[in-house]
Amino acid sequence: MAVLLVECPDQRGLVHAISGVLLRHGCNVVGNQEFVDAASGRFFMRTEFDGLGDSGAGQQLVSETRTALPAGAQVRLAQPGPKRIVVLASREHHCLGDLLIRHQFGGINARIEAVISNHAVLGELVGKFEVPFHCVPADGLDRAAHEAAVAEILDRIRPEYLVLAKYMRVLSPGFVSRYPSRIINIHHSFLPAFIGAKPYHQAFQRGVKVIGATAHLVTDDLDAGPILVQHVIPVDHTHAAEDLVRAGRDVEQFALAQALRLVFEDRVFLAGNRTIIFD
Repeated sequence: MAVLLVECPDQRGLVHAISGVLLRHGCNVVGNQEFVDAASGRFFMRTEFDGLGDSGAGQQLVSETRTALPAGAQVRLAQPGPKRIVVLASREHHCLGDLLIRHQFGGINARIEAVISNHAVLGELVGKFEVPFHCVPADGLDRAAHEAAVAEILDRIRPEYLVLAKYMRVLSPGFVSRYPSRIINIHHSFLPAFIGAKPYHQAFQRGVKVIGATAHLVTDDLDAGPILVQHVIPVDHTHAAEDLVRAGRDVEQFALAQALRLVFEDRVFLAGNRTIIFD
């Protein structure tokens, strides 16, 4: 089964035009979702279908679909196979461990090609899952030199996506530009409050009543990229600081896993700094 992704200016007859191209190619639609963003006047459509022939037929289908739509239409054909990803991590194990387990048992539509970390502490964990582990220490290196060392590894692997599983390094605009809209990050949802070390301990001192996590695409704007998933859970005065830390880890794992499912199943469109998600 393949997925056709379309974005274009809205006008009457778009669904008819797209389904007509699929019909002419002998394809059968098995799922369809569409949305019109009133603010921008843009039309978004995600169509699952089967019956397509070889890759040449796919290219022809995309070309014909684009011709049938208004000028400037964006048309993409996504294949269902697993995405090739590299996970970047630092010291915290919870998000990385969750992804390794899901990967081991086919829980994400992705193949983890490697884990890269600026610390060696997670190497033993990664080794248990027989995934290549690369430790690239940052000590004594400026950001440019460290990123160059990481990029050298990535250039050999050539992943489709990078996943920041609690990677505690700020990426430069130059590094981010290598993977536009293809870097996924997870962090606590207190931002811009409680910046810096031990955010859950800061939250405890403030007496917060909810904690949560945000998964988003990475842009040059630190932690301000398009949001994919947000989750919150209630807490109260009975929760000690360490209770908040444990609960925060759980919600971070869940939010990141859900975000990866959406992205790797080609369910996400970008609309400026917003996302259109067909779940």
